[in-house]
Amino acid sequence: MADQERAAWQTLDSGQLLLIASAGLFVIAAVTQVGAVGLVQPDVAIIFGVLIALGELFRMVMPGNREVAPIASAGAIGYALLIGVGPEGGAGGAGPDAGLAVVPAAHSPLQVVAVTAVGMLVGSLPHIAVGRSLGLDAMARRLFTVSVVALCFRPIVSAGIDWWLQLVLMCLIACFACFSDVLIAAMIRAETVRTRFGIAFRDEIRAKVALCAATSATAMLVAVSTTVLGPAALLIFTAPILVTQFAFRRYAGVRATYLQTVRALSRVTEVGGYVEAGHSRRVSRMAVSMGRELGMREEALLELEYAALMHDIGQLSLADPIPGGATVLASPTEQRRIAELGSEVIKQTGVLDRVAGIVHLSSHPYRTGHGETQNGADRPVPPPLASRIIKVANAYDDLVGDSGDRDRGAAVLERLRLDSASEYDPTVVEALSRVVDRYVRR
Repeated sequence: MADQERAAWQTLDSGQLLLIASAGLFVIAAVTQVGAVGLVQPDVAIIFGVLIALGELFRMVMPGNREVAPIASAGAIGYALLIGVGPEGGAGGAGPDAGLAVVPAAHSPLQVVAVTAVGMLVGSLPHIAVGRSLGLDAMARRLFTVSVVALCFRPIVSAGIDWWLQLVLMCLIACFACFSDVLIAAMIRAETVRTRFGIAFRDEIRAKVALCAATSATAMLVAVSTTVLGPAALLIFTAPILVTQFAFRRYAGVRATYLQTVRALSRVTEVGGYVEAGHSRRVSRMAVSMGRELGMREEALLELEYAALMHDIGQLSLADPIPGGATVLASPTEQRRIAELGSEVIKQTGVLDRVAGIVHLSSHPYRTGHGETQNGADRPVPPPLASRIIKVANAYDDLVGDSGDRDRGAAVLERLRLDSASEYDPTVVEALSRVVDRYVRR
């Protein structure tokens, strides 16, 4: 267990370590302040803390290996946005316009941070007990988002301004917090996956905008309903949110199972001696990096990863393996035969038809296309971008392998550039050059 923890720390980038350290210092300050003055309205704090802990317990991993805990985030932001904790004396009423007197929420921004941190830690204990990664960087980012909301909104509650203006500011602050979360996530992801910040920022917007909107809306609904109805309102809204999250967890689990199955299948060619050990994994890693460099969406990147992992599976049909498994050295006819056979194997799954199409066209030259023309003109249609990426990544790894020789890599890149007149997409080759350069510098 200790070795696993040390390995996890060693894989963190400088941006992640800085974020975790900053969050840790802020939590220490918050817990110290709350310990000195005591919990304000402890019953409400405990209820929200339990909700946050439940959310952390049922956190999930979304596409792109993004760890999210929407229930925990909604509960913590809702606590930060809380205006009141129910009607005074349990009186009925319909809202602020009805003259309903509510008990004001008097907790401080630092109490929000302390309650959120304790709830996250308690919810993470079962994950630690079964040996799962603690996900400190993702937890720190969620805590930072909650801190932004608390520091901006709690002084507004204390100022006692009109309720409708509080609602407007609530929406604006929630939007600002979402933007901050996306910005930090993009900065960390750009460093982690070694891509440009602009590309990482666009990926994070695509991946998170819907989830951020849903989480913020739920948080505001929790805050307003708790103000009007009291803590019992949390029970009304938590149950349907939990059911929805369970459905998302199952969906994410199915996607993870697909990827694990594809990775296992990709090793068949290596075990059988048809390709070099690690070839499919290296091609997949390069292809995904190139796809991200070229601005592909997360869904397209996942299909690209599947196709890159299985691009050589057609070699299983060969009576005599190609020396070293280097299909780039085979004749064009043989390359197309291998790609077509691999495509037919993938189609048998019944759920990866698009991936099969990518593999099928990955052997076709860029300039001559694949036998189709655009709008009846003479100009041929090039293979899809994913196919062109796999063709370039496969050729590079066939000729370089796991060698760390920079001169050899540079020579292969130059060869691919010279063949860009017909075989390879020059834009994709330059994307590979940037990816390789980043890996060499790192």
